[in-house]
Amino acid sequence: MKILCISLGCDKNLVDTEQMLGLLRADGFSFTDDEAEADAILINTCCFIGDAKEESVNTILEMAEWRKSGPCKALIVTGCLAQRYRREILDEIPEVDAVMGTTSFEEIAAVLKRALAGEKSQCFHDVNALPLPDADRIVTTGGYYAFLKIAEGCDKRCTYCIIPSLRGRYRSVPMERLLEEAGRLAARGVKELILVAQETTLYGADLYGRKTLPELLRRLCRIPGLQWIRILYCYPEEITEELIDVIAEEEKICHYLDLPIQHASDAILKRMGRRATQEGLRSIIGRLRERIPDIALRTTLISGFPGETQEDHETLMEFVDDMEFERLGVFAYSQEEDTPAASFPDQIPEEVKEARRDEIMELQQEIAFEKSEAMEGRVLDVLIEGKVADENAYVGRTYMDAPGVDGLLFLNTDEELLSGDFVRVRVTGAAEYDLIGEIYDESAE
Repeated sequence: MKILCISLGCDKNLVDTEQMLGLLRADGFSFTDDEAEADAILINTCCFIGDAKEESVNTILEMAEWRKSGPCKALIVTGCLAQRYRREILDEIPEVDAVMGTTSFEEIAAVLKRALAGEKSQCFHDVNALPLPDADRIVTTGGYYAFLKIAEGCDKRCTYCIIPSLRGRYRSVPMERLLEEAGRLAARGVKELILVAQETTLYGADLYGRKTLPELLRRLCRIPGLQWIRILYCYPEEITEELIDVIAEEEKICHYLDLPIQHASDAILKRMGRRATQEGLRSIIGRLRERIPDIALRTTLISGFPGETQEDHETLMEFVDDMEFERLGVFAYSQEEDTPAASFPDQIPEEVKEARRDEIMELQQEIAFEKSEAMEGRVLDVLIEGKVADENAYVGRTYMDAPGVDGLLFLNTDEELLSGDFVRVRVTGAAEYDLIGEIYDESAE
């Protein structure tokens, strides 16, 4: 039986998908990327914001056509959209045979078998459960980098966010289990390990009574084979001096942090339910740059949050101009039902949200281009990701770039390189968000 699996949304969702693939493989199933030959189709969905919800619904409807007319005998929907809209999915899309919640993916093989036997079903566990499947997951990212999900859920309760009701409270994965998984990944050729969670900085507080991300990082650095360790989703107000020290001292840890700050106006941060202040943000960013001068900082922002005034927007613009983030993305506020912010007064018109988003991105584009141009002449380690078709050129990433969200480096060389190779590269130029380089010849110095 061949299964087509489609994973939507964030990298945390992708880890769940890879876990399901591992469980299905252990049960004897095989896989295909061709809808026309799939005996069953599995869609792991997202519904964090309106665009993600629309993508998930459209994907389900598209695959439902294969369920009606193709060889497909079962269509299963899992993940956040299924957790949130289980009844609507079953009622309105009759081609769907089963829906599964965010914490029930360990049951995927049993649910799939029931669906193939013609039985419609739902599978939902306690949203605060922590699935810890025994089967090795199937890494789908190319084999040289992988995500390590260190915790599930969130306790922050930001007023715009539906995640706590879909993913439950914050639960850390036991450290020994993470170290075992990381060891297996490294043994299979993974060179870059990317730590993810709804919030990585709180890791261990629920299990061990204190934040133990620094300890986890030091122990991960001892695993042979790993060359880069990257940390995403660090809430700035939870960053400690101990964490900064570990990032500064351990050679394998990329000098890169993702800080999802969302805004810089104290009034808007308070309405969002965030625990940071602009003063606190400036302080921790200043400390990171002082302690780790070459650190690359990424952030995400929300434009047009309910009640955001033109003055609030200008405050955010000034903050972005001052902080000069290496990487930055902006989302126009998405009014999500069942969140406190959805019922706030002073909702902002869509065209205003989008105009403010575009204005921030225009400013960030100028900052990013200047920073790219300033990289010329620097020598960096680059992780090769592939070859440019019909050219003597390769595509790679530096320590400043997380896969899928940041820039690339284009390397011109006649040498034969493989995906997953690390090479020393001298930056020779920049093209908007991307860099251009050549193999660094140390003997020529």
